[in-house]
Amino acid sequence: MAGAEGKQAAPLPAAEAPFDAVGLAKTLLRTVRAGALATLEREGGAPFASLVTVATDVDGTPLLLLSRLSAHTLNLEADPRCSLLLGSGGKGDPLAHPRLTVTGSAERIAEPRARARFLARHPKAALYADFPDFGFFRLAVRAGHLNGGFAKAATLTAGELLTDLAGLEALAESEPGAVAHMNEDHADAVALYATRLAGQEAGPWRLTGFDPEGLDLMAGERTARVLFPERLASPAALRPALVAMAAQARAVPAP
Repeated sequence: MAGAEGKQAAPLPAAEAPFDAVGLAKTLLRTVRAGALATLEREGGAPFASLVTVATDVDGTPLLLLSRLSAHTLNLEADPRCSLLLGSGGKGDPLAHPRLTVTGSAERIAEPRARARFLARHPKAALYADFPDFGFFRLAVRAGHLNGGFAKAATLTAGELLTDLAGLEALAESEPGAVAHMNEDHADAVALYATRLAGQEAGPWRLTGFDPEGLDLMAGERTARVLFPERLASPAALRPALVAMAAQARAVPAP
């Protein structure tokens, strides 16, 4: 209903919103695997929207895998300014579901970590990720606009959307080994995180990444986000947090 959209309350700064705007925005950022990328046409500058797949870096920065043969990539090479719309979707009125618009500039990158995190979220992309015309991009976040549903709207700064990694750089370095260890040796705990802590249905859940604030999980096309009991203060805090979360999950009655 377009009319319902028009009646949305004016967006407030995230800190003043009467709901957890930052938490909801970060959940969308970390769990939605595809979105609408809006670029500016090379000739005339008209908005040009296209569908792209999305992952995130450790700090939450959106990561894209784009072909230079695509119009949106050629647009970005001429003008890197863009926006990315991420929506949760669901049954009923589509305007009743949360969505997040992230604005910023796209930058081509060649970091192995970005490639690994993107392919963990989109395994089938490994079939074409190394084609000569494809390349990875990061969306350097400028700001965000959250529409959480009827009468819920907030503007967010880059600092509110992204996760501060200051002093935790070693956590990102240890991520590949920790993710592989959990998936190979503790798949039962990973499944419990998804089903008992995130309320998801059973499935072949696996860990795709983590950051100081939580875990990213996936089973087929489904995703889940599980927050740590408290933000990690150091890389050494990861293992105790995972053990405590597994114990917490086992204490939750099975659905």
